[in-house]
Amino acid sequence: MLKNATITFIGAGNMAEAILGGLIDSGLCTPEQIRCSDISEERLAQLASDFGVGTFTNNVEAIAGANVVILAVKPQIMPAVLPGLSDHWPDDVLVLSIAAGLTCKGLEGDLPAGTRLVRSMPNTPALVKRGITGISGGTHATAEDLDRAEALLRSVGEVVRVDEPMLDCVTALSGSGPAYVFYLAEHLLRGASELNVEPATARKLVVEMISGAAALLDETGLPAEELRRRVTSKGGTTAAAIAAFDEHGVGDGLYAGVMAAHARSLELSGA
Repeated sequence: MLKNATITFIGAGNMAEAILGGLIDSGLCTPEQIRCSDISEERLAQLASDFGVGTFTNNVEAIAGANVVILAVKPQIMPAVLPGLSDHWPDDVLVLSIAAGLTCKGLEGDLPAGTRLVRSMPNTPALVKRGITGISGGTHATAEDLDRAEALLRSVGEVVRVDEPMLDCVTALSGSGPAYVFYLAEHLLRGASELNVEPATARKLVVEMISGAAALLDETGLPAEELRRRVTSKGGTTAAAIAAFDEHGVGDGLYAGVMAAHARSLELSGA
């Protein structure tokens, strides 16, 4: 599906690095099949050294002859990038966007008529090949295009297909979600510091707890509420913690955060 395909990344940030690394490590692509374009020559030199991929500072040159072009620049930069490519897109190219909040309709307006586009929302655990990505096809994307995009993104984790309006929800849940977990870990470690727990020990306790809790939620298939009840004995330490969370509005705050992230994703898309 990706054999002999030329894949170009427009933008060479962390997510681009995660995906190209996944493609190479999984054996789906060789370094010779991958090109990266970016304004930072230092960043490009690093990727060339680490992965052996081709590098460009000129987007037009980078996309010449490409079979797949991955739009990996920040959403606010996209309007400055696409117009410069308008007369240079290769024939029969598949465009994959990983930019949050930019709709297929909006992107298609800056692409040649009939361009096959897939929109996606990955997350940062892709950096350790534990990502989860939502994808949706644009107006002209075929089933084969979605299969190709899914195969590409599975190199860094799991993939779910959703209707495009749901991608704003994916953004609010899993796209922004790692930051919510890191926020939780940050404040758990703050408590550990106050209790004079040695930092390395505290970090290990928190990391393994989060990892283990996620595995329990996944493997049991039980609702999060039920698992929380099972560990919350009446009058015990966990009950005291949950009561404090409720008193300080932690649950409502997390809920409000998801809603705010969703609203911002809609705002970015112009919805």
